[in-house]
Amino acid sequence: MVSPASKPPDCPFEKRFPSQLVRDDTFFMSLAYNQAIDAWRQDEVPIGAVIAIGGEIIAAAHNTVESAQDPTAHAEMLAITQAASKLGNWRLEGATLYVTKEPCPMCSGALLMSRVQRVCYAVPDPKMGCLGGATNLNELPRVNHHVELTAGGVLEPECRELLQAFFKTKRVAEPAGES
Repeated sequence: MVSPASKPPDCPFEKRFPSQLVRDDTFFMSLAYNQAIDAWRQDEVPIGAVIAIGGEIIAAAHNTVESAQDPTAHAEMLAITQAASKLGNWRLEGATLYVTKEPCPMCSGALLMSRVQRVCYAVPDPKMGCLGGATNLNELPRVNHHVELTAGGVLEPECRELLQAFFKTKRVAEPAGES
């Protein structure tokens, strides 16, 4: 891990500027991608999330686990909290979460608990993803809420490249034998 006093690795990726005229999955995922770039620039794992209802953004966040020293400060968790605060309701019915990587067990559970209608993620995570990767909480038969799912595809190559490049710079910056 890089010490807090050191400078985060330079982010070689540029933000996207999608047209406001077409508010489709690519538009919202582009904004999540921009959040992921913000995370990188703050030396956080580059994962970004956006929540929209009816074509309007109600929350946007990126990982802040390192800076907050909080293992729950994932992009999805922060976005869910923002959205609930904005709506004045913990039930995020009608909401779609756009996130650059498949949600982990904690985030997947929070998405089900908050009643998010739909989740669209860019990069599947076969090790820790819990909406189709390592497992699928959405398929538990007794769960009282299920999300609609768009798994992979929307900006997947761009989001994958961003994540892989970040971890590559971390491996290069980390002296051998440290972890």
